[in-house]
Amino acid sequence: MAARRLIPSMNRVLVEKLLQPNKSAGGILLPETTKQLNSAKVVAVGPGERDRDGKLIPVSLKEGDTVLLPEYGGTEVKLAEKEYLLFREHDILGRLEE
Repeated sequence: MAARRLIPSMNRVLVEKLLQPNKSAGGILLPETTKQLNSAKVVAVGPGERDRDGKLIPVSLKEGDTVLLPEYGGTEVKLAEKEYLLFREHDILGRLEE
């Protein structure tokens, strides 16, 4: 089976959740009860939405961005044995920068 790539429609953004490490750099196991950011990496973005005049409003995020997700929401998508989430751009809380 050939590899598939999903191109989101309109203002949707496809993300892959970033898993927080369960061990520290020194090898200490970290409890799951610690408060962690619900972050994800942008895998693909749609072209954007059209305004009333038909003018395209592009998505402000790009592939490779790290974003902050809401606690709930998104549509689960499974491609090539990997799990992704699909969000509308306005549902994403923000972009994380280092």
